[in-house]
Amino acid sequence: MKIPALPFTVTDWSKVEPTVHPGETGQALWRTFNIGDVRVRMVDYSPGYLADHWCDRGHVLFVVAGELDTELRDGRKFTLKPGMSYQVSDFGDAAHRSSTAVGATLFIVD
Repeated sequence: MKIPALPFTVTDWSKVEPTVHPGETGQALWRTFNIGDVRVRMVDYSPGYLADHWCDRGHVLFVVAGELDTELRDGRKFTLKPGMSYQVSDFGDAAHRSSTAVGATLFIVD
């Protein structure tokens, strides 16, 4: 990831209007800041959320609150709790899908 030239920027996430992204079950609320090819998001997954797709995009993801279950297409599963992160690239075979029983708040850069 290469962060393009931009001035020092402070984001008050509570003032960024969320967009709704339905999952197979539940929903995700995204608050998004875009700069060039970089997307920075605060994402809230509702309890019972299950993504409706396998994601092949690279991310740096940090769990702020709640609990996130991540499944890789090859069958591996990981549970992340507050203070944990994962990093996955755009390359390789690490397609992943998120779910949560209890809800989760995430900070994601991709």
